[in-house]
Amino acid sequence: MQVTGLDLPGVVLLVPRVFEDRRGYFLETFQARRYAEAGVPEAFVQDNLSVSLHGVVRGLHYQLRHPQGKLVTVAAGRVFDVVLDLRRGSPTFGQWLSIILEEGSHRQLYIPPGFAHGFQVLSERAVFLYKCTDYWAPGDEYGVRFDDPELGIPWPVPGAILSDKDRELPLLREIPPEHLPEYQGR
Repeated sequence: MQVTGLDLPGVVLLVPRVFEDRRGYFLETFQARRYAEAGVPEAFVQDNLSVSLHGVVRGLHYQLRHPQGKLVTVAAGRVFDVVLDLRRGSPTFGQWLSIILEEGSHRQLYIPPGFAHGFQVLSERAVFLYKCTDYWAPGDEYGVRFDDPELGIPWPVPGAILSDKDRELPLLREIPPEHLPEYQGR
C-alpha cells in the first residue's frame, strides 16, 4: 500500500495494492492492522454510501460531540474532495486541501476527527463510500458554507446543487468557538 501524508496533519492519502488479471481486479479496501500501521488508528463503527449527480456538493460537514474520522473513496465516478481544519488552536486552522478521487485510481483519503469534509461531483454520477469512527448523531450536525469567500475553495462546477440544509450553513467566521472542535496537539 502506498501512504502519503498531506499538508494537513493527520490527513493521509492511501492507495491499496490492486491485483489485476483478465477477470478484473481485487483489492482490500480496509484491513485494521495494515491501516493502523499507515496512520489510520481509529476503529470504524459505521459505513456509508452516497450516490450523487453532476455538480452536487455535499458538505462541508462535521460533528462536534461525536467527532468522526472518515476513510473515504469513490467506487464510481469522479469527485473534487475537500478537507478543512476546524480545530480551534490548530496551527493549520482554516486551511483546507483538495484532491480528486475517482474510480479506477483506488485512492482513499483518511480524514481525522476535527476536520470538516465535503465533495463536489465532477462526473455524471458518483458513488461515494466512507467509513466513520463514530455514529451519525442527528443533533450533533454542524457545517461550514462550501462557498465561504474567506476560504476561497475553487469548486470546479459552477451552479452547485445543494441540499436546503447545506445552503443555510454559516460562514466559518460566524461559527461560535464553542461550536468548533478543539485542537489536541496532534
